[in-house]
Amino acid sequence: MAQKKIIDSSATTDSSHGAPVWHRSLEERLDAGLILIDKPAGPTSHQVAAWAKEILGIDHLAHGGTLDPFATGLLTLMTGRARRLTSQVLSHDKEYVGVLKVGGEANMAALEDAIHSLRGEIYNVPPSESAVKVQVRTRRIRAFEILDTNERLAAIRVACDAGTYVRTLARDLGLIIDCPIQLVELRRTRSGRFTEDNCVPMEDLVDAVYLWKQQGDASAMLRLVSPIDVLMDGRSGLILKDGAVSAVSHGAPLTRPGIQAIQGEFEAEDEIVLWSMKGEVVAIANSSRSTSEIPQIKVGEVAKPSLVLLPADIYPRQWRGDQSTN
Repeated sequence: MAQKKIIDSSATTDSSHGAPVWHRSLEERLDAGLILIDKPAGPTSHQVAAWAKEILGIDHLAHGGTLDPFATGLLTLMTGRARRLTSQVLSHDKEYVGVLKVGGEANMAALEDAIHSLRGEIYNVPPSESAVKVQVRTRRIRAFEILDTNERLAAIRVACDAGTYVRTLARDLGLIIDCPIQLVELRRTRSGRFTEDNCVPMEDLVDAVYLWKQQGDASAMLRLVSPIDVLMDGRSGLILKDGAVSAVSHGAPLTRPGIQAIQGEFEAEDEIVLWSMKGEVVAIANSSRSTSEIPQIKVGEVAKPSLVLLPADIYPRQWRGDQSTN
């Protein structure tokens, strides 16, 4: 957790407006929430998202981070206003486990050497079978290792930038050791701070929806649908007084008097998160000042929202003019 520095210890928050994020109702979570699904092999990511949308009976749902049909594992679904954070989910670094089938006469020692050569920054071109548009890009491979071997099969683990194609890594390994290599299994085990331990099969979602809609029991759904705010856990940013929350939720820039605390460290021009004192994510913003500069000033703009996430009617208006100054 990023360190918090209190700027105004006298500031308080009104309990009659807003609420701690985990106190939100199911309807509020479905309006802006996350569901982590364990995608099965076979359907496309788009099909899984479409099934979830139909099961839930909601109008707006998107997924973050396409998995090819044969792949399994963590697929992030975003409901309602959470879709505005799709780019945040897509940019998360990822981790996979998979199985390579090694043909020809290559030995596992040669494979290990080739894997070592593909760590670091590499060119990564999507394979022709990929579910996304082909383009050349560079990606950083943070970890690439053999977990186990069995005759011509090798279990692997890959930790990498978003948008890395593990099937391309398999193809490149084959080119390096001059023998065919096929990626026969692939599972996404992590996306950002979320792991496969956090995701559930579609059957669990179906059961939870049945209990909710047919028996009036939303407890299982509340366990499956997380508030959008969890995406921003661990980020750096600013905690706002109630009056500033109102102003920023209307799109106004944040000025120095509206800050209750600083969370973490950042520089001017960095992308930061703006929270309410109850922990609600108000907006994503671009900082105008660094964390070292903010305590030294009394007035002036400190951040400008680039994406407002909290509805403007949650906190009453307590400000005048163009800027949040309360």
